[in-house]
Amino acid sequence: MSETAGEATWQDVDAYVEERLGIVDPALAMALAANREAGLPTIDVSPAHGRMLEIVARMVSARRVLEIGTLGGYSTICLARGLAEGGRVVTLEADPKHAEVARANLARAGLAERVEIRMGKALDTLPALEAEGAGPFDLVFADADKRSNPDYLAWAVRLGRPGTAIVIDNVIRDGRVLDAHTADADIAGTRALFDALAAERRLTATAVQTVGSKGYDGFVLAILGGGC
Repeated sequence: MSETAGEATWQDVDAYVEERLGIVDPALAMALAANREAGLPTIDVSPAHGRMLEIVARMVSARRVLEIGTLGGYSTICLARGLAEGGRVVTLEADPKHAEVARANLARAGLAERVEIRMGKALDTLPALEAEGAGPFDLVFADADKRSNPDYLAWAVRLGRPGTAIVIDNVIRDGRVLDAHTADADIAGTRALFDALAAERRLTATAVQTVGSKGYDGFVLAILGGGC
């Protein structure tokens, strides 16, 4: 990257990629507009990263996808579009308002029947999924409260199978993940996530730093059953 490149360039490049590759379509644009109108936090994945989630789902031929953190359903739409025939996304959301907006967005996108929204805190609903035998999931995407990421990783392993792909968002946090003495619970949770990844021999994992319309951040990409 040029030394002079900054956030304005990152955003311009994201816009270029989205336009050239046809990433933003009416259903996704309407979902973002509905989220803004409802006053939801503007923390959805970027369009380019949403397309990446769809591609990962296609790459693993996902029939069962678990999403931790629905928000307004933008990433849920992307995951549902990547499902194999007859597949289903189970997405967990603690906020009733967010879930209501997500249901409307999914319905407008024609994907309501491919998605089940589970209400409640994820650490309460995840054990219920296990008790029901809802897994194993082919792909797990976690984008919820960062302090709980080590727990979400443990549940992804528990509800997965050999070959399950795991994506965890917002793990670089503008470089603050390097702060070993942080008092920020989200940073501490992210560092604990990396400790858990390093200790879990059943996982092969990496982290990818990203820049773009969402600033400087990144995501973890891991596969279960590929430990070395």
